[in-house]
Amino acid sequence: MKANKVIKISVKKDATLKPSSSYVDVEERNAFSGKDVSLEPVSEREYAPTPWLFQHEDLTRALENARLIDEESLKNRLNHIHFMDGHLLVQLRHPKYKDSVIVKARPGPCLGSELVCHFADENLTGVDLKKYQFLNLIIDDGQSVIFVPAVLNRMDKDDFSVQLPQEGYAVEERQTKRYLCEGVDAELVQDGRLIKGELLDFSAKGFCVGMPRMPSRTFDWSHTDVLTMLYLRRDQQLLFSSLCFCMRQHESPFFTEVVLAPSEDQTKRSDRQQTRNPAGNVFTAPVIIFTHPFFGKRIQLDVSDISTSGFSVLEKMDEGLLIQGMIVPELTIEFAGAIRIECSAQVIYRLEETGKGVRSGFAILDMDIDCYTRLVHILANSIDAYSRISNKVDMDALWEFFFETGFIYPKKYDLIQSQKENFKETYRSLYNDNPEIARHFVYQKNGRLFAHISMVRAYERAWMIHHHAARSVEGRRAGFAVLKQIVLYLNDMHRLPSTKMDHMMVYFRPENKFPDRVFGGFARSKENIGVCSMDLFCYLPYPGLSIKTKLPKGWSLNECSAMNLWELNLFYRNCSGGLFMDAMGLAQKSRSGKSLEEAYSRLGFLRKWRAYSLKYEEELEAVLIVNQSDFGFNLSELLNGIKVFLINPEPLSWAILSTAIGQLLREHRMEKSPILFYPFDYVKAKDIPYEKQYQLWIYDARFVDQFVQYMKRKFRIKDW
Repeated sequence: MKANKVIKISVKKDATLKPSSSYVDVEERNAFSGKDVSLEPVSEREYAPTPWLFQHEDLTRALENARLIDEESLKNRLNHIHFMDGHLLVQLRHPKYKDSVIVKARPGPCLGSELVCHFADENLTGVDLKKYQFLNLIIDDGQSVIFVPAVLNRMDKDDFSVQLPQEGYAVEERQTKRYLCEGVDAELVQDGRLIKGELLDFSAKGFCVGMPRMPSRTFDWSHTDVLTMLYLRRDQQLLFSSLCFCMRQHESPFFTEVVLAPSEDQTKRSDRQQTRNPAGNVFTAPVIIFTHPFFGKRIQLDVSDISTSGFSVLEKMDEGLLIQGMIVPELTIEFAGAIRIECSAQVIYRLEETGKGVRSGFAILDMDIDCYTRLVHILANSIDAYSRISNKVDMDALWEFFFETGFIYPKKYDLIQSQKENFKETYRSLYNDNPEIARHFVYQKNGRLFAHISMVRAYERAWMIHHHAARSVEGRRAGFAVLKQIVLYLNDMHRLPSTKMDHMMVYFRPENKFPDRVFGGFARSKENIGVCSMDLFCYLPYPGLSIKTKLPKGWSLNECSAMNLWELNLFYRNCSGGLFMDAMGLAQKSRSGKSLEEAYSRLGFLRKWRAYSLKYEEELEAVLIVNQSDFGFNLSELLNGIKVFLINPEPLSWAILSTAIGQLLREHRMEKSPILFYPFDYVKAKDIPYEKQYQLWIYDARFVDQFVQYMKRKFRIKDW
């Protein structure tokens, strides 16, 4: 027998099912565990909320303006809840005080007009619900609240059954859907006070946070201009942090709920204007897939536009899943169901677009270098079909390119010819295995290379650009094409913590016009050498035979102490003021970090360096930095050999310095090892022969957008 229950009482148009004046209506609140809830300096205490008092009984009789839900739709909704192991809410009346309370129940399958439900509220242990009067079922899906005026058949301690009505009543249609949350810890900070709670639900407009009943005037919720800092975490991982203002609060004798919305002045991620890499016309629109950090459901959204720094999506106005400031620790960008790129991202803006919905913009916070390379490759290739980034290269085509362009000239070949097989194997691994320590950029048509540039992670947090060569192709500036590729790659790469990049380095000969115009011209145009610096080194190929002669009495050669490096830093700051010490990490620690050596070793490569002090009677005369890498890793072997910094050159003869160099070359096993001297004045004053000079250009990667702007102006490159 179907129950009919028609109740007609007028109600205000904006009436809603809300306990007291709270933003939260009759949604389930007993999921709030209250673990580790504390107010500092108030002592920590546990609490378990009581069943929710329902204070708007007049609304149960105010349904004449509600949208009707037919019986079939009700059954479908109930079966969906059962299928998803969800719950609904039960409105009961207290047997003594006549107040209404809300408890949680799990429905069984709904196959006819009878529905069996099991009480599922952990906080009701010891409560005899048989004494309570059944009133209604309530379904809250986040978008609407549906009253189901069912008729009770029976009620036991653990379960009950009801007869479903012919119709239900959707008494609230929200503009923005709300989502119940579990397991998200909240911290609220205001005027130096901290209180902990839990996120109960959220919408695209704000958050509802539950916490213990606070002492009077602990927090000021009375004025919207009083801002509160909100932190949300799951398992100690930060998901959201922002200044918020209080929209509403609701207090009971046992706990407090507060509704917070992000402050409108949180839209900027950085005060510094940054050049944004162009977004190409990607052949297929990607999607993003992630588990929502607040309520744990799998989300898939279509991407509207994408670049290397971020992307945007469009949502329906009433189904907002995103809120400005929200962090997604694990997100997948998927192209055509085949190419998957993993990253972490943060929502940085939400904008309503008339007739379209709400556009939400994500900033990419981090991704590993392989994923970043795949993303850049897709976008670069959508702009220029001949651009390739770290793709597998035909090694025969690579050697033909290096020799034909004159990049490997006779003197350079003389350095490598004796170990050409090792040299070939190193490059095969670099160009076909694509290790995380190196990247290459080519301009390629029908398998033939027309331009090339590459970079390697040379020091702990510094990457070195090298091997730039080009030849003409149908009137196109292929050399500029690959240079543009690498600069745009670096433009966003430096923001990603996993890439470990604080500085860029380039060695070039001063007489080489192209790099001097590009890199040297920029350095000379900058007044602040804290952004970009150049240091001139003298280069001398040194015979690889170790010298057995000992240093004269009073002279010593030992690994540098922290004090030695501090003195080197003082010398370099006064002599140059550049970025070399920062790029090598010498300003922060006494030796290179182990992670770089371990990364190379794990990939089957060699990379390490050590700094040695040359002293006379405890007076520091020079510092010699010994670099080691696989043979041919850099074609000029600038990651092998020794850099010599001459701190006190007057008493230091070439004979003594040469002896020290010879002792440090025992492990190199090279016919000739490159020695770089700094400063140039010592080489000139001591009349030491040298073969050529190198400028060492170093740039602070945080300001790479300035270099992009310089390139656009200097070389009139428009399509950046």
